[in-house]
Amino acid sequence: MSEPRSKARPRHRRSRTALAVGVPLALTAAGTFAYGTDLGVLGSSVQQASAAAPAWATDTADGFASVNSLGQNGTYGGRGGKTVTVKTLAELEKYATATEPYVIVVAGTITMNPVGKEIKVKSDKTIVGAGTTGHIVGGGFFLGQGVHNVIIRNLTIRDAYQGIWNDKDHDFDAVQMDGAHHVWIDHNDLRHMADGLIDVRKDSTNVTVSWNKLSDNNKTFGIGWTENVKTDITIHHNWIRETEQRNPSTDNAAHAHLYNNFLEDAPGTAIKSAYGNYSRGATKMVLENSLFKGVNNPVIKDSGAAVVQRGNSFSGTSGRNESGGTAFDPKTYYPYSLDKAADLPSILKSGAGPRASIGTTASTKAAAATTLTVAADGSGQYRTVQAAVNAVPANNPSRVVIAVKPGTYRELVKVPSNKPHVTIRGTGSSRKDTTIVYNNASGTPKPGGGTYGTGGSATVAVEADDFQARNLTISNDFDEKANQSLNGHQAVALRTAADKVFLDGIIVSGDQDTLLLDTAAKDRPGRVYVSNSYVIGNVDFIFGRATAVVDKSVITLKKRWNGTSAGYVTAPSTAANRKGILIANSTVNGDVSNGSFYLGRPWHAGGDATLDPQTTVRNTNLSAAIKSTPWTDMSGFSWKDDRFAEYGNYGAGAGPASTNRPHLSDAQAANQEVADWLAGWTPSAS
Repeated sequence: MSEPRSKARPRHRRSRTALAVGVPLALTAAGTFAYGTDLGVLGSSVQQASAAAPAWATDTADGFASVNSLGQNGTYGGRGGKTVTVKTLAELEKYATATEPYVIVVAGTITMNPVGKEIKVKSDKTIVGAGTTGHIVGGGFFLGQGVHNVIIRNLTIRDAYQGIWNDKDHDFDAVQMDGAHHVWIDHNDLRHMADGLIDVRKDSTNVTVSWNKLSDNNKTFGIGWTENVKTDITIHHNWIRETEQRNPSTDNAAHAHLYNNFLEDAPGTAIKSAYGNYSRGATKMVLENSLFKGVNNPVIKDSGAAVVQRGNSFSGTSGRNESGGTAFDPKTYYPYSLDKAADLPSILKSGAGPRASIGTTASTKAAAATTLTVAADGSGQYRTVQAAVNAVPANNPSRVVIAVKPGTYRELVKVPSNKPHVTIRGTGSSRKDTTIVYNNASGTPKPGGGTYGTGGSATVAVEADDFQARNLTISNDFDEKANQSLNGHQAVALRTAADKVFLDGIIVSGDQDTLLLDTAAKDRPGRVYVSNSYVIGNVDFIFGRATAVVDKSVITLKKRWNGTSAGYVTAPSTAANRKGILIANSTVNGDVSNGSFYLGRPWHAGGDATLDPQTTVRNTNLSAAIKSTPWTDMSGFSWKDDRFAEYGNYGAGAGPASTNRPHLSDAQAANQEVADWLAGWTPSAS
């Protein structure tokens, strides 16, 4: 066991599930992705590009497209490649069929010639519309055998229809894949094509189709056409309306996870639905929280197929509505959260399809943001990150992006409170490519006398509101083993003491006290949203006074300096009547002994009995490293007098409710969602 905190220690700790409707920020499956999974960012534009890609074009896929398989760890498209803006068919085809990675921004309407042309996209591509202006007319895209890591987003693909409703002669699809894998089709408007809107064929797998409008077509979405049972596919948050068949039709899919889709057949229209979701052959389908309105035969299954239904809603439907057999648990492959079926019309009518206001065009972004470049080799404007921070004007009114080229930056970085709206972003293809690291500890002597204290030991200290960090590693590599004589081994990698802090796609690494999430003062708010990230440590390594969410991330447990396994994940010091630390939709694991780590303990900073520490861990995969009694006391304060609870956790380290392991009720859990913590703030990447 690690030692309890001493009150005399100079710790100096001053005292809906998606980011927004239609803005899923996804990551590799929590159950399978390992330390070192990369999250890419966009490279610089080439000469054709009058603007860079929308900021959200750096998102990575969720669902089965995020799973590490077939040698591809998630789906991130053209990360690390150049960003090009295209306005002609020749330009689009040139870059989509190139062998190197590209982020291709479609700005304007591109008409296919001849009609029905399907551009043969190669691997490692992001094809994304600029706002709502990106239209592909009269054709679409084809992904052939072995093509992988492709993202198609924010486009309208339309009007290859040849005047024959059930067209057998023209195979003109919006998106067709034959033997492709790791494909993400997201936020598109697909309509009025000659054949299918989407065809996922010939053992294509690791596909996610999300937040699309699919409409005005005979055949919507076909999956299969093979005797093999290999396809893994996630279909969520799609608005499917005025379509007749294949909504979708899923044939011989190994794992088909459909959730939060809205299928609508409005009365008085010429198009009548033949059926809704169809589980064919040997498909195993999980169908959750979807809404079927006016649809004939809303759910059909073959005798050899499985459909497990949960939480679906049916309004004005008729005919077959079937379920049966055993399927699978999607959460063993990736994390996800469900919206209520009744809320889908409002959610999807406003959130599905191409975006303009959230996915703003790059020209809008460029007008609002200043970019400063950092490169250790002198090829940037500044050689150190701190020099770039120093160059930010005091009280700057708009976003300043500090773009840090790959390398290791051994320095201390402080963003003072008078420099808000700063983003520090690594520009490498991986968040491991750019590292800011130092090795101060609480007991490290300061040059002018005294020691740094816990808060002062931070490699990166953020005191400015509206701060963001993306695609980099922040580390404290203090060597405990070599400094056993030092009094005070707490060594912070990142300290925040501000409001609206967004940490997206980063690694925060240390041992004791890795991530200090604080506020500027006890009576000041401090909201922090950590997503798609790794936090690594062993003792109280997520701690502090902030209202903080760790969402869709991996918390990696680490052995102590002497090789023993013992530790605590959280140490909240929450003020009364505020929310503390929420861990949601994540994974807690590591190479440590079973039953050796607590989820948390209450830190009453300075012995302050008025504090009311809070940690909630929900919908999270807990490894066997977690103790069966996951909470413990600290410095004379009982955890049972504060706020510690779980809800909906799973994995070897999860356990039933008891007096020593409280669980939230469903009613309590409804008030402890991510949105409740963020309290009206919608983080978005800048």
